[in-house]
Amino acid sequence: MDAYHNLAVSYDRLTNDVDYGATVAFYNEIICREGLHPRTAVDLACGTGSVTAILARKGLQVIGVDMSEEMLTVASQKAGEAGVFPWFICQSLQRLRLPKAVDLAVCALDSLDYITNPDDCREAIHRVYKYLNPGGIFIFDVNTPEKLRAMDGQVFLDEDDDVYCVWRGEFNEQTNICSYGMDLFQRKGNLWERSFEEHCEYAYSAEQLAGYLKAAGFTHIRVYGDRRMEAPAEGEQRIYIKARKGKIK
Repeated sequence: MDAYHNLAVSYDRLTNDVDYGATVAFYNEIICREGLHPRTAVDLACGTGSVTAILARKGLQVIGVDMSEEMLTVASQKAGEAGVFPWFICQSLQRLRLPKAVDLAVCALDSLDYITNPDDCREAIHRVYKYLNPGGIFIFDVNTPEKLRAMDGQVFLDEDDDVYCVWRGEFNEQTNICSYGMDLFQRKGNLWERSFEEHCEYAYSAEQLAGYLKAAGFTHIRVYGDRRMEAPAEGEQRIYIKARKGKIK
């Protein structure tokens, strides 16, 4: 079963503590410091479209890309309810193919870590470069290897009145992958429906990702702490990376 197949309808309830507004505000801080005024954007691995909708409400023409049809269905419904109408495309990032180039590419919530084959990750970054306009900017975040290794053996629980989710992390040093099996119980009327999904994340280092960015042609690469305009601290759990395409005036 693909990740997020069953989780899609409950994803927003289980992640209601995620501050998407703060994430987009950090994007904006980076963009302003770079002196950019993007008009078009792509939200990569957009999930249920929370970041997509915020960008669209700011007046950007936005494309949301995700490989889960179920997540995109939720994203489309949510965008319509918010009165914005991004263009949603079902694609994997390593096969990214946009109808036009954009000024801004973002990828939130460690989504790049879900590409567990480094060659595919390298290809995804090449595709992003291809579909950015000259001078465009790519901003994304990943979980640090320290965080993913620390998840080994940890058990996590999320719940509300209509959904109960329990999962246990396992980190494999040989594959460099953190996997977690997720047991999901969702209320269906008077009954509960049980399903299972497996999620896997590759522990990319900042140096590894910077190498992929440089190989793709990106310049002005910088690594930040978690939504902070400064270098990551020791033991940082999440980092942000920005890179630019082409010559910068």
